[in-house]
Amino acid sequence: MQTNPSQPAKPNVTDSDEAQRPAADVALQAAVGAGVEICFANPGTTEMPLVAALDRVERLRPVLGLFEGVCTGAADGYARITRKPALTLLHLGPGFANGIANLHNARRAHSPVVNIIGDHASWHLRYDAPLTSDIVSLASPVSRWVRSVGSAERAASDLIDAIDASVADGGAGASLIYPVDFQTGRVASSEHGEWTRQARFDEVEDAVVETTVERLRRAEAPLFLLGGGALSPSGQSAAARLAEAHGGVCYAETFPALAARGGGLADIDRLPYFPEKAIATLDEADLVVLVGAREPVAYFGYEGIASELAPAGKLHRLSDVSQDGASALERVANALRLPAARSVTSADAAPEPGPLTPGRIGDAIASALPEDSIVSAEGASCSYALYTASSRAKRHRIMTNTGGALGQGLPCGLGAALAAPEQSVWCLQSDGSAQYTIQTLWTMVRENLPMVILIASNRRYAVLQTELRRIGVESFGRAATSLTNLSDPELDWVSLARGYGVSAESAETVEELLAAMDRAKQSQQPYLIEMRY
Repeated sequence: MQTNPSQPAKPNVTDSDEAQRPAADVALQAAVGAGVEICFANPGTTEMPLVAALDRVERLRPVLGLFEGVCTGAADGYARITRKPALTLLHLGPGFANGIANLHNARRAHSPVVNIIGDHASWHLRYDAPLTSDIVSLASPVSRWVRSVGSAERAASDLIDAIDASVADGGAGASLIYPVDFQTGRVASSEHGEWTRQARFDEVEDAVVETTVERLRRAEAPLFLLGGGALSPSGQSAAARLAEAHGGVCYAETFPALAARGGGLADIDRLPYFPEKAIATLDEADLVVLVGAREPVAYFGYEGIASELAPAGKLHRLSDVSQDGASALERVANALRLPAARSVTSADAAPEPGPLTPGRIGDAIASALPEDSIVSAEGASCSYALYTASSRAKRHRIMTNTGGALGQGLPCGLGAALAAPEQSVWCLQSDGSAQYTIQTLWTMVRENLPMVILIASNRRYAVLQTELRRIGVESFGRAATSLTNLSDPELDWVSLARGYGVSAESAETVEELLAAMDRAKQSQQPYLIEMRY
């Protein structure tokens, strides 16, 4: 990673003053030439020249988020769908720090997100003004690439370098710190070659494909663990084809960035979250083929339970996240001369009537999803139930919380809706984690996005209560109850949503939920449904 190099300024250009433009304009215009289309912004004083530049630079859409975590989460969602870089515009170190949680998730999703972080004028930094901070140290853990602009003349080339870094090796975050005086300096327009940058996947080497073929020939119970591009329809079809021929099974990694589901695809569920179940699943295999997925490890460390969920000798990597796992799976299947994948007939997704439960919620949503929709799912019980049920739904894609930092679901859905306006975007969100970035509702209305927001409202941090039981707590005392309960006072989701301008209603039964989802699909604006259970 490159961090804050000291770079000499390029010689001053010789063009006349009339031919020169503010450096911020030139930098953003270069970004447009590189295929950047959107900038999720929560700017402050040191970004005002960039805000003014957005008025003058065409084809770069500014989107305001009321909180920096909304901006970074939306950039992640946009990048996951398009594989193109999405810009954020954030205010100094504290503003950037507000967005770090969702940049952590974006890093785990390998999303090409480029953060432009304003800074004090270079000559003002030595005075240690109240908002001065070590932005490089803040940005480094969530960025593959970090640099501070050293002069107005370098701003455009530095931003292009950031964009190029974000799309390399499967995608990553890049952060450019941009002092305000280097935004206003006038420079000549630069030529950076107008071609669209997009995260692409490298081809897997023939030798790796051949080794995989040989190991599969010797395996009796292989398991294919899929992530990244291997969760595309073609990747899942090829993996199912291999598993069927070799008596094996397929799983998606526990928290995939983007996975195709339903519409006749094989039912490839996620690897279980709790380590005991994941270990039991992996123990049944004599070979675990990793295709765009990380080595499986426990989400948390538990005394007496192995952190590595499968022994290293059982693991075989076909592709990493920067490689074309879907194509590699097809090459392996073809080398083994396997027949084409069988078509899968989707089962009836009709939900059981009655009071809402996580399983019934999953079945109901699966039955209601439109063709070619996108789901941003964050939460525990209900999002798992939906993922399992979604194999019976119409063809769609699901994004999950890749890094575990809460508050991703609503912003990620917002970014997806802006990336794919022709598709229906649904957010399935737990009530507790929704509060981290609830301001997203305002931006959904402002951008006129007809999204469906489903709040799983059990009025508690259910996963924390499960973890308390895992450490042997049978009866919750005052502290355990207070710190995991959201019912005193209850959140009034309908009023909260309407306060942001979102139409809303509550449902407590499957019948009510199905009717509410029908109304939401007919609405031409954001529509929130509280699902109480």
